[in-house]
Amino acid sequence: MAWNEPGGNGNNQDPWGGKDRNNGNRGNNDQGPPDLDEALRKLQDKLNSLFGSDKKGSSGGGDKSSSSGGGGFVLVIAAVVALGVWAAMGAYTVDQQERGVVLRLGKYYETVNPGLHWNPPLIDQVSIINTTRVREHDHKALMLTEDENIVDVSMVTQYVVSDPVAYMLQVRDPDGSLAQSAESALRQVVGSTDMHSILTEGRELLGIDVQARLQSYLDEYKTGLSVNKVNIKDAQAPSQVQDAFDDVIKAREDEQRAKNEAQSYANGIVPEARGRAQRILEEANAYREQVVARAEGETKRFDALLTEYQKAPVVTRERLYLDAMESVLSNNAKVLMDVEGGNNVMYLPMDKLMQNSSERQSTTTTSPRTTRLDDQSVKNVTSQVIEELRQRQATVRREGR
Repeated sequence: MAWNEPGGNGNNQDPWGGKDRNNGNRGNNDQGPPDLDEALRKLQDKLNSLFGSDKKGSSGGGDKSSSSGGGGFVLVIAAVVALGVWAAMGAYTVDQQERGVVLRLGKYYETVNPGLHWNPPLIDQVSIINTTRVREHDHKALMLTEDENIVDVSMVTQYVVSDPVAYMLQVRDPDGSLAQSAESALRQVVGSTDMHSILTEGRELLGIDVQARLQSYLDEYKTGLSVNKVNIKDAQAPSQVQDAFDDVIKAREDEQRAKNEAQSYANGIVPEARGRAQRILEEANAYREQVVARAEGETKRFDALLTEYQKAPVVTRERLYLDAMESVLSNNAKVLMDVEGGNNVMYLPMDKLMQNSSERQSTTTTSPRTTRLDDQSVKNVTSQVIEELRQRQATVRREGR
């Protein structure tokens, strides 16, 4: 039998002993624990007094009322603890790169910004969505081009969540919708482009067209996604015919290199030819001006000679003859002369005569002008030739007599 069980024959078998339950005082032994029933009863009385209950009516209830009062206190404590746990469950934090979508009883209520927030649990449902993280989707497939060729295209799509409400509520699977839309947009653009553009210089333009078409699809579906960039990683022919396509690409590269070399040669030769043509034009213009100026000078000289000839015809005629002989003899090294009335042909070594004349002049003067043939030298040579002709003509006449 337990020490505190009723029917114990009045024996106090409390292990702490010495406790008078009737007076509510401890006895002589102060080492025992407090009476829990009495403490609960006092707490219940205080709560009843706060809520307006009758204290006296409850005091006659005996042990039964005391036990029921203790059970009520436990329920109150449990309710307070449950309320605290429920309230603590409603507190949450939204980071700077995130947004919170709040659903109240399954219906959209609000969108919360970064910070510390509280919503009633079991009533509101909060979904935290990252709106700054760049997500990627890879896609690779064989596609048919406009000129009915097959190419293997690999594409990477980078996107972010621009509208968290639409991303969460409008579409069941936004990421899956983006994958299907990306494939549809890529096939549409590739199908309207020839293979040469896709494999060579048209990749960047291909990515721009795919991005614009994909964004229009996502906006139409209201997925709440925004495409940042579409990169065409690789575009090549199928592996079965890759070798043949490599040969074609090499041939095109050789063609482009030949064109570049020809253009470089043209860039070097055309300016040079244009320079030569310009120089010829300038020389022709200069020659024209020279001829015109010379003709004008000769005309003025002729007019001046005409005036002098009208004044003294004999002297002017002899002077013109001497000038003509001077110009002719100065350009000929040897002269053959046939003397009138004679049978011999006279040979005049003009180069020797001019050389002797120059040597004689060089012995008499040291001026730099004696090293070249001037007018005086020509006159001296002419005088010698005339004197020689006269002597030979006189000799021939004497022999004839």
